[in-house]
Amino acid sequence: MNKVKVGILGLGRWGMCHLEAFSALGQAEVVAICDRSPERLEQAGKTYGIERLYSDENELLQDASIDLISVVTFESQHLEPTLKALQYGKHVLVEKPVTTRPEEALKMQAAAAASGRLILPGHLLRFDPRYAAIKDAIQSNQIGTPVSMYMKRSRERYLFETFKRVHTVFELMIHDIDLAIWYAGSRVVKVKAYGRTLSGATSPEVLWANLEFENGAIAVLHSNWLTPDKAGIEIADAIEVIGLSGIAHFETSQSGLHIWNGEGRQTPDMNIHVKLHGATVGSLREQLTYICRCIASGEDPAVISFADAVHGIEVANAIVASCETGCEVMVGKME
Repeated sequence: MNKVKVGILGLGRWGMCHLEAFSALGQAEVVAICDRSPERLEQAGKTYGIERLYSDENELLQDASIDLISVVTFESQHLEPTLKALQYGKHVLVEKPVTTRPEEALKMQAAAAASGRLILPGHLLRFDPRYAAIKDAIQSNQIGTPVSMYMKRSRERYLFETFKRVHTVFELMIHDIDLAIWYAGSRVVKVKAYGRTLSGATSPEVLWANLEFENGAIAVLHSNWLTPDKAGIEIADAIEVIGLSGIAHFETSQSGLHIWNGEGRQTPDMNIHVKLHGATVGSLREQLTYICRCIASGEDPAVISFADAVHGIEVANAIVASCETGCEVMVGKME
């Protein structure tokens, strides 16, 4: 199987995770990277032996040797490079959220259809074994069709200073919106949401959303940026899915690795992106492995759905509208 030639746009914290994970794959070769910081670009190229270093994204997007462009820039900067990459015949992985505007998501989807190339949203929790096992339990009737879902996502307070740049629904809750859509196998028709700010920021530190689906399933999603920094808990998430035949659930902060030392307790994430024996493991790597396999073999990437991502952005915007108005909002019928 030929290696997929990868170009990465954006070398921030998560862009570097993409670079690390792609570089650990036998199915991929990172042939070019692009960033506005000359120092960051030079250091990444030196560390990973990459010769083609671009400060101009257009040069990266036009590079004829690249099969797949990984767009890992700020949320507001996803549309143009995605459209150009598709125009130049590349497959595109767009990090979450794919955008914050439904009309932009639809433009991306239409451009991919016109180009005949794949467009793939970076919803990596579909490749976390715990969340994927719940999907399997739904499909195998171990728990059956979901009736009720609850999902919580909590992060450390200090992170809010960075991620308050957009509404919390796009940075935290977007993961659970995607999972709820994936599990329900249905579309959201109605939302009622509640946001609370402690700092006065436009983005709420606390966000709750109630979702109602076409098939009758309901979901309650809760996201917050209020885990105390000194608690030492990197990820404090929980999920419960109640189906017609059973229940699936797990909670992260009391499971997995704990480190106790003179600085207190640390509970690092061991599932998303972890370095092990000089390489990386985790759901990011599993997602990228799957994408590269599909591109190299021509396999349909059935686990990933950009149509679900488009709907997720519609739902997210309905949640923002509900927070602002205090009213129930019908998805797809906002004025």
